[in-house]
Amino acid sequence: MTWTEPTARRSLRPPADHRLAATVRALTFSPYDPCARLVGGVFWYATRTPAGPATLALRADGDQLLAEAYGPGADWIVDRADAIAGLRDDLTGFAELAAAHPLVARLADRHRGLRMPATGQLFPRVLRAVLEQKVTGKEAYRAYAATVRHFGEPAPGPMRLLLPPTPEAVAAAPYWVFHPFGVEQRRADTLRRAAALADRLERCADSAEATRRLTAVPGIGPWTAAEVVRVTYGDPDAVSVGDYHVPNTVAWALAGEARGDDARMLALLEPFRGHRGRVCLLLAAAGIQAPRFGPRMPIRSFARF
Repeated sequence: MTWTEPTARRSLRPPADHRLAATVRALTFSPYDPCARLVGGVFWYATRTPAGPATLALRADGDQLLAEAYGPGADWIVDRADAIAGLRDDLTGFAELAAAHPLVARLADRHRGLRMPATGQLFPRVLRAVLEQKVTGKEAYRAYAATVRHFGEPAPGPMRLLLPPTPEAVAAAPYWVFHPFGVEQRRADTLRRAAALADRLERCADSAEATRRLTAVPGIGPWTAAEVVRVTYGDPDAVSVGDYHVPNTVAWALAGEARGDDARMLALLEPFRGHRGRVCLLLAAAGIQAPRFGPRMPIRSFARF
């Protein structure tokens, strides 16, 4: 079956200021992501569901958001369309916290339509986060795209997307399969270990449980876990401890200090506990960066694991 027509639809009513493209951009690795893409204002998202492969299309339709899905997993993914669009994002209490810092208050108002998506699917994000460990953004994307294409299976629907690889396929692959993609044995072994535990990881009830189980996997640390749970669960408090750039950004934005370490970052974010990750998201959305000294380095580079 070609699945060229949607088999499930749902109309959503977002807030008037909702920004779909800005919200779902966290689910795309680049404009050429083989699994998720924004084209002509429509967000296309290919994934595997418990009911089978599916592709979700989200598009504005007047004051509503139309969700259409293709494939055997269409009903499953349409049921989660509001979460993927960030409409389940809970901002309770954030306005009061943001008011304590003038910059955060301004950014919260300016970017109030930016929401945090929650896919409810952990392993696809693990795949991306592990491949981002300690490399530049360009190197990470090359490894990610090559891995997806190696295990590639066409996604249902009219958009030419690929499904993310199954955990079983990744776990069964020897580590040297990943070498041509620029992935050394350490990251390949980490990815294979996480894939072997994917069923257990996917059953985590919440972000806290997922963080505990993820960081028990050799090769996965706080940075990787935060990158995963922020998008899987829409966790607004997840902070990427160990990132090369984020501590400097936070220190510069919140205290005017050109450099900061993880401890300083966490101290400055503490007044926003419950929404610390949201503050980091707002700083990124505003394009705020600490002054750079010495050789320039890509923004998405050299994160720890």
